[in-house]
Amino acid sequence: MRAKVSELVVDCADPAALVRFWAELLGGAPVDRSPGWSYVEPPGFVRLAFQQVPEGKAAKNRLHLDLEAGPVGAAADAAERLGAVRVGGLVTDEQGEFQVMRDPEGNEFCFVD
Repeated sequence: MRAKVSELVVDCADPAALVRFWAELLGGAPVDRSPGWSYVEPPGFVRLAFQQVPEGKAAKNRLHLDLEAGPVGAAADAAERLGAVRVGGLVTDEQGEFQVMRDPEGNEFCFVD
């Protein structure tokens, strides 16, 4: 058997708010399916869904998205205007550069170049 990814689901406190952040960041229209479930279908990417859970985020994500969005600094600036927060400084190595970010609920993601 070979499975196919149909969507990525993020546990969160406020799906309706978080889907709007990610829709602005990735493109696509936010959809509120119910008070506890929202999603966006970004162009060229699998559906990203947000599910309300009672507990808060307690530790670093075990899975995160690496996003290419042009110059890393400009992408981080734009994400901050939407409510993201930088984590540490810009990292440059032999592979390029990346900036760790957190979305409005603290979920980590990176801009990479």
